[in-house]
Amino acid sequence: MLGRDDSAASPSSPGRGTGLLGSLQQLLASFTEILHTRLDILATEMEEEVVRFKQLLLYGLVALFFLGLGVVFASLYIVVIYWETHRLTVLAGFAVVYLCIGVIAARVVHRLSNNRPRLLSATMAELRKDRDRLVGGS
Repeated sequence: MLGRDDSAASPSSPGRGTGLLGSLQQLLASFTEILHTRLDILATEMEEEVVRFKQLLLYGLVALFFLGLGVVFASLYIVVIYWETHRLTVLAGFAVVYLCIGVIAARVVHRLSNNRPRLLSATMAELRKDRDRLVGGS
């Protein structure tokens, strides 16, 4: 009798178990694939940000160095020209000009830092699409 019950239950159980198990495996595979794609996007965005930051830092430092050198030599040239007559006035004028340029540059940096795109915006957009598809599909 036990043999009959097992044989009668076994053909129907594996069919249902395989169908459900197969669906779960397919769902897990799809979820893993989606997660893998999103992590690839995240990694790519992070790599792009690092490269962009390094380039920005390098070119910014080079520009600042050579602009600074040019300003120092131009200032020295003008101070030497007016050394005998108005050296203190010229030095005060340069101080005011440099302070104004510094304030303007600080404002520009502040404005640019507030207007930059959000970090990982593409990844977040893809995750929003995934959420909307899941909510809409359910």
